[in-house]
Amino acid sequence: MVVSHFAASRKTRRPWHALLLLAFMAAALCAHTPPAAAQTASTKVRPQATLGHYAQHEAALAFAREIDTQELWGDAWAERWILQAQRNPQVIRLMAPAPTGTLRNWFVYRDRFVEPRRLQAGLRFWRENDATLRRAEAEFGVPAWLIVGIIGVETLYGQHTGNFRALDALTTLSFDFPTEHPRAEQRSAFFRSELHALLRLSREQGVLPTQWLGSFAGAMGLPQFMPSNWTRFGVDYDGDGRIDLLNSPADAIGSVARYLQAFGWKSGMPTHYPVTFDTTRLALDALLAPSILPTFDARTMADKGVQLDPTGQTHAGPLALVELENGDPERGGAPRTYVAGTENFYVITRYNQSSYYAMAVIELGQAVEALWRTR
Repeated sequence: MVVSHFAASRKTRRPWHALLLLAFMAAALCAHTPPAAAQTASTKVRPQATLGHYAQHEAALAFAREIDTQELWGDAWAERWILQAQRNPQVIRLMAPAPTGTLRNWFVYRDRFVEPRRLQAGLRFWRENDATLRRAEAEFGVPAWLIVGIIGVETLYGQHTGNFRALDALTTLSFDFPTEHPRAEQRSAFFRSELHALLRLSREQGVLPTQWLGSFAGAMGLPQFMPSNWTRFGVDYDGDGRIDLLNSPADAIGSVARYLQAFGWKSGMPTHYPVTFDTTRLALDALLAPSILPTFDARTMADKGVQLDPTGQTHAGPLALVELENGDPERGGAPRTYVAGTENFYVITRYNQSSYYAMAVIELGQAVEALWRTR
């Protein structure tokens, strides 16, 4: 669709030459400056109105023109900014899949997040935002410890929100996504939708697209929201009239809680239960086949050789057997870790589709809560 649109556009547009490029450079130089209220710590540097790698990229320019048509942007807003997007090789390297056969290590992963510096930062964050956390828990049903865990894992409570230009990262992943990735086409389409969302967000917020900074995947702010989630789930929780996930802990807290509520968080339900195995009847392949999607009730899990603790045995909803690798046992690694994940565990993986991430968030958040309770 994009290619055919570009072909049609080429018939009606003048040839691409220096005068047209200069016209867009002039337009970029005349772009409005964001109002003072919209300027944040991540949006202070004015962009350079220079043409980037994608100025000559036909598919990228066709996509930009398609956005301008859809949004009725007569000033060619999308095309103007995609002209300035730079291809970032580091983004491509970071997005490339790990070599086949690489084993993950839950213990190593956990130690990156559940560690003294992050625990103390989390305790400080809780102390400074206790009233807001309690309000969000009451309004959205999401426990304070979970909100604290997510923001802590994502950005160390705002200390590491990312230094990649979101415009460059999203354009690179839209049109130069690593081809060796097993879902390269699907992921490219996702990042094109996020690039569109970034351009719309920039226009709505009065912030130039080149000024947003975030992760190599284009996630931004304390909670590392993708641009589309900024508008779908963002909450003005401090009541100042704007959603600021870059600098407002209150907005970040309310937005994380709303996100998890929207994906089905059930108040009062545990996230997981410990398990042991009855190896005489363990049907491990069948239990792992659905991955982390809750599929089996407690009785079925027992029939397939999973022994739940007494609380887990009375769980009414579906469960998933979650497997966490601990490196290669033949090279000093430990046996794999297993838990029975509930629907709430699955909700956390809607924030980041990784069981390792979900467990790290849970353990960090609950460890900070324990410090808070005993302060």
